[in-house]
Amino acid sequence: MTALYAGSFDPITYGHLDILERATHLFNKVYVTIAVNNRKKTIFTPEERKEMILECISGKDWAGKVEVDMFTGLLVKHAEKLNVKTLVRGVRQISDFEYEFRMALMNRKLSPNLDTVFLMPREELTFVSASLVKEVAYWGGDLTHFVPENVAKALEIHKERL
Repeated sequence: MTALYAGSFDPITYGHLDILERATHLFNKVYVTIAVNNRKKTIFTPEERKEMILECISGKDWAGKVEVDMFTGLLVKHAEKLNVKTLVRGVRQISDFEYEFRMALMNRKLSPNLDTVFLMPREELTFVSASLVKEVAYWGGDLTHFVPENVAKALEIHKERL
């Protein structure tokens, strides 16, 4: 069985990676799909995000089950193109669930055969979000608990983009 884990991953965090690892225990293959939305301001280009993700998973025993790609448009269309029937979404707290629940229902309406599986990260990662990571990076805070070293370095190098 194959799943699709989509997001902006701008930047990828330990929370994202935890969800991804959990998904690889449930599915034979997981597409990590970088959403490219020109209406949304991002720090990193899609190619930079893909490179960071690949570096983050390199050497993991589950990395062989992961394929990183990109898409623009409706997620359900991309899932259909990949012949994927299950979306993976991370839920950290109740506010995430409310948003993700509405999104799952919309996706189901648009593509009735597409299901969504909600996964929770480890407890110590439930407060970590890409937007908070960017804020900490902007002010020069320690990122070691939130993102892998390669991501922290990229944030430091591109601090002017924050």
